[in-house]
Order: sequence, then structure tokens, then C-alpha cells
Amino acid sequence: MKTILFIRDMKTEDQADRIRRALDETRVEYSVVPQSGIVVVEGGNDIVYAAKTAIREAGFVIE
Repeated sequence: MKTILFIRDMKTEDQADRIRRALDETRVEYSVVPQSGIVVVEGGNDIVYAAKTAIREAGFVIE
């Protein structure tokens, strides 16, 4: 299952890299699309929760 997370104020490649580094420390399969301000997460609810937690801890707001 794929889940799309909309990230507020993710506009630059540096911000996308911060999210990538945070998600690399988890077991989440993901792709980051900074042009659209989204992160696509592959997995169930526990994986999505882990991704959301990592993104929030990196200082971003999920819409």
C-alpha cells in the first residue's frame, strides 16, 4: 500500500535531504518529491506511523 504524505514548506533539495536522512534511519521504503512537497511511503499503518514520526522529529509539519 502506498501512502502520500504532504509536507508543509518542503521546497528545497536541502529540506528533502533532511527528510531522507531521517527516513534512512527507519525501516521505511519511501521516495521524496520536493517539487510537489510530498513523500510517498510504501507499507502498512505501522510503517506510515514510523515515517510520520521521523519526519516530525526532523522539524517538518505533515498536512
